Amino acid sequence: MAPSMFNNDPIAVRRAVYDFRAHAAIIINANATALLQQALELGNTTYDPKGAAQIIYVSARDQNTIPTYVVPQLTSLEMLVTSQFGVTWTSALLQNITIPRANLAAVPQALSPAIGFTTFDLRPFGPANVTPAVSIGLIYLIIIAFFSFTFFLPIHMKFLSPRGHPALHFYQLIIWRWLATTGAYFFLSLGYSFVALAFQVPFSNGPASPTEPAINPNAYGKGTFVVYWMINFLGISALGLACENVAMALGNPWVAMWLVVWVVSNVATGFYSLDLSPAFYRWGYAWPLYNIVEASHQVLFDLHSRIGLNIGILFVWFVINSMLFAPACYLMGWEQQRAAKKAAKKEKEWMSAMSKQRSRLGIPK
Repeated sequence: MAPSMFNNDPIAVRRAVYDFRAHAAIIINANATALLQQALELGNTTYDPKGAAQIIYVSARDQNTIPTYVVPQLTSLEMLVTSQFGVTWTSALLQNITIPRANLAAVPQALSPAIGFTTFDLRPFGPANVTPAVSIGLIYLIIIAFFSFTFFLPIHMKFLSPRGHPALHFYQLIIWRWLATTGAYFFLSLGYSFVALAFQVPFSNGPASPTEPAINPNAYGKGTFVVYWMINFLGISALGLACENVAMALGNPWVAMWLVVWVVSNVATGFYSLDLSPAFYRWGYAWPLYNIVEASHQVLFDLHSRIGLNIGILFVWFVINSMLFAPACYLMGWEQQRAAKKAAKKEKEWMSAMSKQRSRLGIPK
């Protein structure tokens, strides 16, 4: 890109990388060639070859993609440029008899490597114990949400035929189930968030400048944990209510297949870069786990904030699944009634057949 696009300001380039407009950037600093020549002509011993260029990236944006794909390409380019420039530059100096030999001896760094790159990782990924909180550990949100259905269902069913007081109407049972399920998600997400706190994931550091490297900054200071908890609450609600609805609507054995599809589709889109994937996978931007992962990165590393979009998508999942909750309950009730009628009919037919068999054999009823 032309420097004029950033008003010839390296800080503006850093801000563009921080704002996710690019995965990385290489900046050739202003007057780099002139400073190199002056270092030799004047014998400037303070000349630093790494002041010639900058490499900018944000490794906390994606702890898998940046180190695996972006950084190796940048390192290869840096080695190629410095080696080729070194050969050309040394050859030119040997033919230049106007530069005093004393200056060459005083500034050896201006001979080799002559130029270099200063690397700025605006948000390094770390410490290592934060990895499960923004990656594989989030699978447990799906698992916990899914198995809460089978865990709490027997308790909910007791309200249909309680002892000592009238049974709940079906609409009352639906309201109770929704409130109990959402309340369970509220405390389950708190317990999950406490696990990250127990493993000493930083939650109380202040935010940092978007254009300067910072180690473990948090987006909301001491309020980061509460925001992280609310992200997990909305996330487990979006993931779990979908599991509840499918489990009630489909039942066994289809619910097991649903869990596999739900886990795989969320993991595939949540833990791998969709920006570098084919356009077919863009539906992943709307999937719950992708938005949980991105929002968690944002609050834990003080990254460019798209948390409004992430929370909005998770809330839409929550609302849609809440709207489908009552129809799914009615469908499950209808299926149970139909199964009960079918079982009663079979039992009646069996009793009738047994009665006829006894009569045929002369056995009293």
